[in-house]
Amino acid sequence: MKPSIVILAAAVLAGCSGTDRGTAPAAAPGASAARPGRLANCEALASSFHASDISIAVAAPQPEGSVHSRADGIDIALPAHCLVQGQTANRTGLDGKTYAIHFEMRLPVEWNGRFFHQVNGGSDGDIQTDGTRAFGRKLGGSPASNGLREGFAVLTSDAGHAPDASLPTDPATGLDVRGQAFGLDPQARIDYGYGAVARMTPVAKALIAAAYGRPPDRSYIVGCSNGGRHAMVAAARFARDYDGVLAGDPGFDLPKAAVAEMFDNQQLMSIATATDSVTGRPAIASAFGKAELSLVASRVLARCDALDGLADGMVNDLQACRAAFSIARDVPTCAAGTAPGASCLSAAQKTVLQRILGGATDSRGQALYAGWPADPGIGAPGWRIWKMGEGSGTGIARYGLNLALGTPSMQLIFKTPPASTAQFSGQGGALIDAVLGFDLDRANALINATDGAFGESSMGFMTPQHPADLSALRDRGGKLIVFHGTADPVFSIDDTLAWYAALTAANGGDATAFARVFAVPGMNHCSGGPATDQFDFLKPLVNWVEQGVPPDRVVATSRPLAQNNGAGGIPPGRTRPLCAWPKKAVYDGAGSPEIAASFSCR
Repeated sequence: MKPSIVILAAAVLAGCSGTDRGTAPAAAPGASAARPGRLANCEALASSFHASDISIAVAAPQPEGSVHSRADGIDIALPAHCLVQGQTANRTGLDGKTYAIHFEMRLPVEWNGRFFHQVNGGSDGDIQTDGTRAFGRKLGGSPASNGLREGFAVLTSDAGHAPDASLPTDPATGLDVRGQAFGLDPQARIDYGYGAVARMTPVAKALIAAAYGRPPDRSYIVGCSNGGRHAMVAAARFARDYDGVLAGDPGFDLPKAAVAEMFDNQQLMSIATATDSVTGRPAIASAFGKAELSLVASRVLARCDALDGLADGMVNDLQACRAAFSIARDVPTCAAGTAPGASCLSAAQKTVLQRILGGATDSRGQALYAGWPADPGIGAPGWRIWKMGEGSGTGIARYGLNLALGTPSMQLIFKTPPASTAQFSGQGGALIDAVLGFDLDRANALINATDGAFGESSMGFMTPQHPADLSALRDRGGKLIVFHGTADPVFSIDDTLAWYAALTAANGGDATAFARVFAVPGMNHCSGGPATDQFDFLKPLVNWVEQGVPPDRVVATSRPLAQNNGAGGIPPGRTRPLCAWPKKAVYDGAGSPEIAASFSCR
């Protein structure tokens, strides 16, 4: 054992933890880049790194190679690095289950001096090597690179819980509550919300210091969806620990978004035209066919496509489209005796779609979540798979993510007190009944409630503290980039834009010195849709933090057809500028309409 490593680890653990503990901050960003370093001894970390309640199970050199990402269908190159796997915060929960925060670090031999905290989406609960999260996913559609490859020391974790394998899956529907069962333990809820980030940040920095002889010069936290929420929470709670924050399609109001999922599910099931043959309940996928949603997308394009100066199958002027498009006026209503399809929607379908896009409300008409812009991405598979599924197969494919993921999350994680897992275990129909029976008039009370052992409400542990107050991040020179798809079906860009308006107001009418938002036209949740959804916001963030160069536009590319995921008529390889809000990409009137250089941000 090397005493110097033990002493250094202890010093870093004592000095780089989060703001909640009032300890020393990381070095303030400035006009100096991170310094490179080199890994000393990978294997030594397993025996020489010692800190309270941290165990290292694996510290093994990994040769240069590649990993295949099934999600993107490509091989991604990896450099020689050290794989470190361990766990911390071992305990027995209130529910009698065993918990720990399992983590994985990838430490490159040739280090760029930076720390990359990859935070997960969904309900967390795993470390997705196959999805390339463990290597520092750079976000956007089909990324060809990753943080590890570019020299970052990368951390990812399961946020303190794993799916409960003791619970059954309904063999008929494929639905289960395994991934959300941790909601019965109060500390597991908190770890999911913010506790795991608070715990793992100093652990990761200590391991980096032990591996390279010094802690990182710059620290970045990156994630999309729930990972975007993690990043937004870090910007508020742990501003002293992170120099740069990259939040994609952030669900920073996630409990409210889960309420909106219940609203949408109820609306869609109210117009279901078929009964699910497995559960005997309304078949949610029968509310809208693919042809009907494609019709809506085409009508949005007809009214809004050319508003940015070019009819190209994309709507860049989000605000102008709000005024230009009307479901009631612009989408044909089927005549009596005509079935809905590619030429018309039923009156009931139009009413339900208007209600969904208008935002969830209770029976008194009080808003429960933000509304949604009408966007051609409504016609893409990424929109449908969230809202209603495909109606065939099992699980998510049959019922959609709103029901398969959102309903157990609402019942077990976000409402207080939580429901019992026994109520749903092995009973897909019970989950659907929970949707149909969910009382929207009690929704706000449930997500803001505390009860006995559950001392923090879901709005308390899931959301940023005072979202419009990021003065701690601002004052120490930290930077925040948020990007959001305009056709995101799970977390509304309107919620993000409302937050940014509040942040702007709290900063004298201009927050662009430290926080910028980029709308991604046509993009569904984190990727997909009729969009240029391949982009790299990490490099602009690093340049902003370390060189003082603020990002005004970032060039994005459409994916190859094989990875298209519903890009419609968007040609592969098209480039477009993504513009810092409220600017939008406008065609200059000359030059190829397929390249970003022909567009200005105005």
